[in-house]
Amino acid sequence: MLSAPSASPARQKTGSAASERQTPGVPRRRALAALLLAAPAMLAALPGPAVAQGRGPGDPGTFQPREIIDSGHQFFGSVSRGLALTVQEATRRWGEPNGYILGQEASGAIIGGVRFGEGTLFTRNAGQRKVFWQGPSLGFDVGGDGARSMMLIYNLPRVNALYRRFVGMDGSAYVVGGFGMSAVTADNIVVVPIRAGVGARFGINVGYLKFTDSPTWNPF
Repeated sequence: MLSAPSASPARQKTGSAASERQTPGVPRRRALAALLLAAPAMLAALPGPAVAQGRGPGDPGTFQPREIIDSGHQFFGSVSRGLALTVQEATRRWGEPNGYILGQEASGAIIGGVRFGEGTLFTRNAGQRKVFWQGPSLGFDVGGDGARSMMLIYNLPRVNALYRRFVGMDGSAYVVGGFGMSAVTADNIVVVPIRAGVGARFGINVGYLKFTDSPTWNPF
């Protein structure tokens, strides 16, 4: 009985070499597939742009607009549609704050001046803290004033992060019904002062606010 002729040594060697050349392609394809599967997770882990964004509705660490408005009505001593509209506008721009300050401030000058204030910081997870703020106000002011002030705070990671300088356009970027709103920022934290009465000044005040945990007369 005849048997099939065996492959020659040269052909066996050639087939073996071809197999060796094809084998490395398999790990490469597997590695590529693994990389494609991991790409979404890698992209999600990359830091996003430093845009000041508030947290969404329902976050347990934030204050809803209704809470802010009710607290403001008690603090300012009257129910005001202007306050409600101002808080709603801040919510539209930055979301829900995870902290807010109620306090009193006094400032004044025609061209340049100094602002000092003190109040209470309210947070969900760190309770209440006494805070103080100071800062120059440079721009077109309309004289001295002493006013109650509410400040909404966004993206505050911890209480100590508030004790720094915040730079911005310290003016009435939004004014309605006797209330004025402006914004200052530092390291993705946004502070939105809301002032009432004479404190809701018209104009642009270029400067900064510096927050401290104890009173000081040095605005710089």
